[in-house]
Amino acid sequence: MTYTEEWVTARARNAYEHGRASFDIRPEQTALLVIDMQDEFVRPGWSPYWVPSATRMAPRLRQLIEACRAAFVPVIWTIFDDTHLGLDRPRALPFLPHADADWRRPGPAEVWAPMGHRPDEVLIRKPSYGAFYDTPLDTMLRNLARDTVIVTGTLTNYCCGTTARQAYERGYKVVVGSDVTATDDESRQEPELAVLRKGYALVLSAEEIANRLTPVTSASEDGDRANVA
Repeated sequence: MTYTEEWVTARARNAYEHGRASFDIRPEQTALLVIDMQDEFVRPGWSPYWVPSATRMAPRLRQLIEACRAAFVPVIWTIFDDTHLGLDRPRALPFLPHADADWRRPGPAEVWAPMGHRPDEVLIRKPSYGAFYDTPLDTMLRNLARDTVIVTGTLTNYCCGTTARQAYERGYKVVVGSDVTATDDESRQEPELAVLRKGYALVLSAEEIANRLTPVTSASEDGDRANVA
């Protein structure tokens, strides 16, 4: 067979738009990563880095967090913070447009309170975009015997996308929530999801993820339990 330009382009386009990774999501092997749902990104009007679409999707993400808790899926939170006097950050950051504002955090970064972070859930303070960069996340996941991560939060094409790529490179099965991730320019959302969909992750909506975490109960099983009761 000769592979024409039209054929290979159509194949790539189909994978970007419709591709689906083939692995299952097993609750006992999965952890939920809630990336950077913190005040400066989610609290309306609080900083120049506010991501309005993150605020809008926050209630949907809260529902997914509750579904994961009900399924005994560990919830691991991250926040992008000033750690170790900034000496653990990539040195190029100050030269990039991302850092062009004079705004500074008034104190340590915190999860936006309406997200409902619990004291018994891990909170990782990370120095850069990816949640695996100079953090104990990989060790924690392996100690929890989790080989699958669900990536949610903000920004889709920075911290979430980088974390998804880092997880993939470390051998994890990666799920990305299509409607529980958000970015500061919504026109960038689908292009990033397309790349993740084709080469790194299983991209699903929050409802699809929750459904896969919930065991399917047949009508006959429901009837058997009713008879026993």
